[in-house]
Amino acid sequence: MANRLLQERALDADQGAKLGKRPTRSVTVNGTESPLGWLLAHGYVSQRQFHAGEQLRADWEHAQLSPSVTMRWDAAPVARGRGGPAVSLTPTERHLRAKERFDDAISAAGPGLSDILWRVVCAGEGMRDAETALGWPARAGKLVLTMALDRVADYYRLR
Repeated sequence: MANRLLQERALDADQGAKLGKRPTRSVTVNGTESPLGWLLAHGYVSQRQFHAGEQLRADWEHAQLSPSVTMRWDAAPVARGRGGPAVSLTPTERHLRAKERFDDAISAAGPGLSDILWRVVCAGEGMRDAETALGWPARAGKLVLTMALDRVADYYRLR
């Protein structure tokens, strides 16, 4: 049987944060389905590096930096009343903050390291495909990726 790394991931995390509650729905996912999860399952990256990559990927997704091929079906914004409680960040503000965190984390990785980091963590390319696309020799990507993940972990202040 193949290695599996089962993880609970919260759904509706933004809604739960707005209400000051924990999300009520979650889903179990196999972390080894991503290239970074595979590297963790096979001992090529540490837990700290894995969490740094997952945080970077989450910021990339929340910033909505991936290509969009269809129209947006987000719910229309709800009008705010004058006497109600202060609402947390708007979707646009959350989007901009995630983009700032993503850009800062990529900058913290540095030029030359950010290429492999983006390809493997955000774009989901396998290590061999990323190395080939960058014109690198085989197995060089793992070393460079771990250095980039260490820098990103430092940026996110992960222990």
